[in-house]
Amino acid sequence: MNLSIRQLRYICTVAQHGSVQAASRHLAISQSSIIAAIDAAEHVASTRLFDRRPAIGLAPTPSGRSFVREALALLASADAFDRAVKQQSSGMPAHIRIGCFEPFGAMFMPTVIRRYLDIMGPAEVSLLEGDHVQLANWLATGAVDFALAYDIGPDLGQSSTPICRLPAHAVLARGNPLAGRARVSLEDLVENPFILLDLPHTGHYLLNLFNHVSRRPTISLRTRSYETVRCAVAAGFGMSILNMRPLNTGLDDTPGLIRVPLSDDLAAPALQVVDIYGAHKPMFVRRFIEIVHEFFARLGPARFAVATPERHGELLFPLHAAHD
Repeated sequence: MNLSIRQLRYICTVAQHGSVQAASRHLAISQSSIIAAIDAAEHVASTRLFDRRPAIGLAPTPSGRSFVREALALLASADAFDRAVKQQSSGMPAHIRIGCFEPFGAMFMPTVIRRYLDIMGPAEVSLLEGDHVQLANWLATGAVDFALAYDIGPDLGQSSTPICRLPAHAVLARGNPLAGRARVSLEDLVENPFILLDLPHTGHYLLNLFNHVSRRPTISLRTRSYETVRCAVAAGFGMSILNMRPLNTGLDDTPGLIRVPLSDDLAAPALQVVDIYGAHKPMFVRRFIEIVHEFFARLGPARFAVATPERHGELLFPLHAAHD
């Protein structure tokens, strides 16, 4: 075959994103390189792989769909080979690609990455912050080596190691009559306007919490930004529900906010490290998982979670509780 693994990856990315331009942005390469790969593949296959649709993009032909299906299988085998080779090495890669749920970027990732590099040695780190859908895509395409995310929404489809559970809690303005309580219920909150962290799957999860009570609150503001949620609560737009507080050194909570545990018996989502290596985790991945677990273990449930004291004993997972 006169096609490289790289060219096959270009073609599969075009099929996934529907245009050369979108694939070029995703891969951070020139459009001409992608077009050259498509031309080479069509020459080798002696058939057209994509229908060109002006102002719409590219759509795989029946032959193209078959080609992409076989190419994806080959790429999966190539990735498995790369992982097996990396497993043989105890060294630190020169470039590490980490994904995380977008709010985690400011809340604790710099502290964890700094600790990781202090132990493992210098490396270039690319931190990709995104929502659940983006993280799933980055893991599936090998754009990141591992990612930190909640276990809400569809399975990310990779190997996961749970770190801790983070129960939902109420975020209230200091002047809210409920802010002085030791705990509040969803029924207590339902009369307050709701500021919704409206990220894919996250917004759905938060709204569904109110399925346990008589009705849902009225949404006063939707935003994709964790920081905007905090500022909006402090500015008097209403209350919110979140799962994590800021944990980073130097990042204090927004003045004027009070975080109150929920008294409702709700399942708490788990923060997990998801990787692309399965049972064959190289040392640099295993060590990162250990450092993340150590970070939360040192903080303890009373610091990393806003929960009633009786729940603290169930929040931290034992190390290496991996699901491959």
